[in-house]
Amino acid sequence: MKKSQPVAILSAHEARAEHARLGEEIAAHDRRYYQDDAPTISDADYDALRRRYEALEAEFPRLATKESLTGKVGAAPAEKFAKLKHAVPMLSLGNVFSEEEVHEFVARVRRFLGLAEDAPLAFTAEPKIDGLSCSLRYEKGRLVSAATRGDGFEGEDVTANIRTIGEIPHRLKGDAPEVIEARGEVYMAHADFAALNERQALAKKPIFANPRNAAAGSLRQLDASITAGRPLRFFAYAWGEASEVPASTQMGVIKAFARFGLPVNPLTRLCASADEMLAHYRDIEAQRATLGYDIDGVVYKVDDIGLQTRLGFVSRAPRWAVAHKFPAERAMTILRGIEIQVGRTGVLTPVARLEPVTVGGVVVSNATLHNEDEIARKDVRIGDTVIVQRAGDVIPQIVEVVADKRPHGAKPYEFPHVCPRCGSAALREIDEKTGEADVARRCTGSLICPAQAVERLKHFASRNAMDIEGLGDKQIEYFYEQGLIKTASDIFTLERRDAASLTKLKNREGFGETSVRNLFKAIDERRRVPINRFIYALGVRHVGETNARRLARHFVDFEQLRAAASAAEPGGEAYAVFDAIDGLGPVVVEALHDFFAEPHNEREIDALLREVTLEPMPEIEYSSPVAGKTVVFTGALERLTRDEAKAQAERFGAKIAGSVSKKTDLVVAGPGAGSKLTKARELGIEVISEDEWFARTGQG
Repeated sequence: MKKSQPVAILSAHEARAEHARLGEEIAAHDRRYYQDDAPTISDADYDALRRRYEALEAEFPRLATKESLTGKVGAAPAEKFAKLKHAVPMLSLGNVFSEEEVHEFVARVRRFLGLAEDAPLAFTAEPKIDGLSCSLRYEKGRLVSAATRGDGFEGEDVTANIRTIGEIPHRLKGDAPEVIEARGEVYMAHADFAALNERQALAKKPIFANPRNAAAGSLRQLDASITAGRPLRFFAYAWGEASEVPASTQMGVIKAFARFGLPVNPLTRLCASADEMLAHYRDIEAQRATLGYDIDGVVYKVDDIGLQTRLGFVSRAPRWAVAHKFPAERAMTILRGIEIQVGRTGVLTPVARLEPVTVGGVVVSNATLHNEDEIARKDVRIGDTVIVQRAGDVIPQIVEVVADKRPHGAKPYEFPHVCPRCGSAALREIDEKTGEADVARRCTGSLICPAQAVERLKHFASRNAMDIEGLGDKQIEYFYEQGLIKTASDIFTLERRDAASLTKLKNREGFGETSVRNLFKAIDERRRVPINRFIYALGVRHVGETNARRLARHFVDFEQLRAAASAAEPGGEAYAVFDAIDGLGPVVVEALHDFFAEPHNEREIDALLREVTLEPMPEIEYSSPVAGKTVVFTGALERLTRDEAKAQAERFGAKIAGSVSKKTDLVVAGPGAGSKLTKARELGIEVISEDEWFARTGQG
């Protein structure tokens, strides 16, 4: 199935398959951006993936389960830092890309609030800083803690590092509330970034690719003295928990922050209409090159905080704010070569090697070519002059070929039909239902291909899988080349084999006694692991973190999953077990069956389970008394509109249902409630009034 097909014409089967694939792809990009500070696609490409994912859920609502990425922000905090839970979640923003979408955003806000077109409605417009989000907690005016966004609910404790940033006050001035969390962006100015790279070069240390990565890497140092030597800055633009919000408007709070001594952006403006918002957007865009720091758009927010509360949130983003992104930046260069990389699932991925060129202030030499269809569609040839595009601080993409600059004799690129690493056939699978070829070409030599073996081992040990510290990409490549680790189970027998070996690991170049001891300790610490992490670590095709959690939650016991997957022939009884798991499509079930029915995989799993103990998947805890409950609103509500009530319930972690069933936990009934109230009483489901709802959720 091709992604260009309109969502409206997809079958439910096609939508589920694409939704699952997109979910895995987006989650992987989130980890690279938020955890590794090393994104690999442009902001524009990422936004396109998100919009397609959300469009699928809008057309097929059953895809929007609690595991959906539309309800998630960022990625889990890195394990090397202590964690801090956010008293108020740090959520993300929705994006718009055109003037029409800005007008629609304003109209949507008016519709939700029931405001007439001529009723006053003010918005703030502020530059969207391209840095690292951070929350600073002040108690009695004193800075007590600081945390990164993390996954929106829990971030990394970077308090010691934040204290080294000169612009951030350790004590607030004036009439600051008893408790207030000031939220904003840590960034690096262009001049400071250039000076830092000069110092790095003189010291023969690696230089940084761009200011955003430099700022993120600098803040996330375990040694705060390193952070102290980096020229970081901060803009405050929002707040989390507050004993008292210091103003009734967004602009008022920003002015209060300035009084307290927090740095705020001077380009923040108050606008009375979409036209004024767009005029300020164009003004900021014109100043972009001379600001001295990176921005990638303008953020619009409803100014009245009372209206913000009424508007609430949908999924991972507030209804009262949106980011208007700038267009991507482009440059012209020459394509010197195309390199084929082989991933852990055997996918052959083409990467363009470019004549280095500066795009938006960043020197780039690589670009994504996506797949062979994309190369053919654009007719990209080695030696071509090409237009490359980047939006954000990432590997760019080739958007077009400059045809009149093509060198004489340049031949169409022939995508390899054999794996460049092992020589096995590389094929494009045919979807039996659609009859269309997969966009990816895959190596068929999964058991003999060294590229797949190494990439699978990297995946197994990676942060969101088994999370074995000290066993990174370079170490795995070395161990594989030396024949010390060929399979995942070899990781857990490494210490025993090393003890019996004449050539001890500690005596090999690049290793010492301490590093080897630490590695063995890290491996031992992962001998007990949650079942969902283990399932994800196995690297089953189409089984990303989301599907791993679904499977772990449904089966609980790994052996039950294993037996069901092995027997899951289409149409069989075991297949029906998987069909009942919400959000799990037939493509995933087929991949599970193929994986667990393979004798080689069975033997490897047996070897792993002799070394590893699986534990239940940890549940996320929410403080709200209605979190996780299924709620139905019925009858006339007097204090809220129906949309507001649903938005409020979702904000407290509840699931909203349109009808009453045995799965319903709570019914909120107003005057005139009819059949839903009757059914709730018949089923013995708890029924409360609107006032009781406010009391239960702590709203008085």
